Amino acid sequence: MFNPSREQVRQFFTEAWTKRKAGGVLTPLETMATDLVELHPEYHADLGNPEIAEADFSVEKGQTNPFLHLSMHLAINEQLSIDQPPGIKKAFQGLLATRDAHEAAHIIMEALGEVIWEAQRLGTPFDSDKYLELIRRHATRG
Repeated sequence: MFNPSREQVRQFFTEAWTKRKAGGVLTPLETMATDLVELHPEYHADLGNPEIAEADFSVEKGQTNPFLHLSMHLAINEQLSIDQPPGIKKAFQGLLATRDAHEAAHIIMEALGEVIWEAQRLGTPFDSDKYLELIRRHATRG
């Protein structure tokens, strides 16, 4: 199982973004990552700044961690590509009935974050059923 360090994740995104801007040849994963960066112009300047790889992002200060956000997008793309947990593709399709794919991914990201946080807080396994239920609940709201 691939388990990169914080530094490796940050280096991956900053180097991929630098290559993309320079017109370099990207690997398929770098292409996927930089396509996600393109959807987030608020991160462009940060990812072009080498010092950002050392930054700490504080929720208390209202800061979003671009590396965490983009990594969650990649994780969700992977989940959708292999339908894991089973049913996530169908739940995603339900979201697409009323919103675009990027907004749908953000809803999934919110559900993923909630279920991970709860599992960590309670010391319990990841609850796939709750995860899918949170996603489906948004699909029915429109």
